[in-house]
Amino acid sequence: MNSEEWIARADKVIMKTYGRYPIVPVRGQGCELWDADGKRYLDFLAGVAVNNLGHCHPAIVKALQEQAATLIHCSNYYHIPNQIELAEELTRRSFADQAFFCNSGAEANEAAIKLARKYSRETFGPERFEIVTAADSFHGRTMATVSATGQEKVQRFFDPLLHGFKHVPFNDIAALTAAITPQTCAIMLEPIQGEGGVNIASPAYFKAVRALCDAHDLLLIFDEVQTGLGRTGKLFAHEHFGMTPDIMTLAKALAGGAPIGTMLATNKVAASFTPGTHGSTFGGNPLMAATALTAVRILGDPAFLARATAMGDYLVAELEKLKSRFPVILEVRGIGLMIGVNLAIPGAEIVKKGHDKGLLLNVTHDTVLRLVPPLVVSAGEIDEMITILADILQELPA
Repeated sequence: MNSEEWIARADKVIMKTYGRYPIVPVRGQGCELWDADGKRYLDFLAGVAVNNLGHCHPAIVKALQEQAATLIHCSNYYHIPNQIELAEELTRRSFADQAFFCNSGAEANEAAIKLARKYSRETFGPERFEIVTAADSFHGRTMATVSATGQEKVQRFFDPLLHGFKHVPFNDIAALTAAITPQTCAIMLEPIQGEGGVNIASPAYFKAVRALCDAHDLLLIFDEVQTGLGRTGKLFAHEHFGMTPDIMTLAKALAGGAPIGTMLATNKVAASFTPGTHGSTFGGNPLMAATALTAVRILGDPAFLARATAMGDYLVAELEKLKSRFPVILEVRGIGLMIGVNLAIPGAEIVKKGHDKGLLLNVTHDTVLRLVPPLVVSAGEIDEMITILADILQELPA
């Protein structure tokens, strides 16, 4: 079947929760996708920072195949060896001592919210339940994570939202400090805001946030669903800032494209999750845990991370050259291979023209091109993307 035929079938049976582009991917390899019509695309979106290892990485495919032939699912009523090994790998590589597994970033953030509230209730009493988050943040689509998200467009139509969240400007320590009350239990932030426009706060800000949490006995939650697992050239983005949170969430790239999420925490905080307080039927099942274990070992390799950093530096340098040629580019910002190109115009038409020319990009916050290619991207593929983007910008009306 061709793309047009697949789209016609989808229109009859799939709910319209996405403004889908008329593209029907059927095969992927590395940084490339092919659609049902045989058209090839250079993928600089990577499933929205999911395919950090590229499409169909051989080690991920092998892990899925071997585990699927052994044991796909049992239950979290039992001890799952792959899950235990994955938890050991993640805690060994991070500040955390214990892990909870689920299926997505939203579920991981939901777990973090529940853990923060339960820990604070047990430690300080029921009056401490508020969580302060940032304007322009994005934490998921469940009711709790929609309430935590600092974007009205995400919250619209779902009133009443969950009580107990405040939103303050990002990278503004004065505003954050002013929001703290006796009811506050935690601060929840993304190290880099992805959906909010690839917004980067200063290292000084995050160190001040950590100090603020310590001074007020607050928990610091880092949502690293998009920024974690090598995206910024370090395994976790907060490593750039010289401090650690109390709770961290991961998902997206955790299993190389397969669905899994995790919430990691220190022993002191994790102790508040006792049997029956939270759970997930599929979270950390043998299939996903084995696949994630393979992905984390690759993503955590120092040489792999160094290469991602080098490719990110190269991509930024090439984008800066475009900026000097095309005034429509106002700013290029990013860390590693999480890059935002701030435009003087809405970016939707550039994305559409990219599709026509075989390039997958994304626009967020209306005017920011978000570039999050697979971390296996080559200099040659970056050059190809730059050539296509330059052609698109050249075609724009003066």
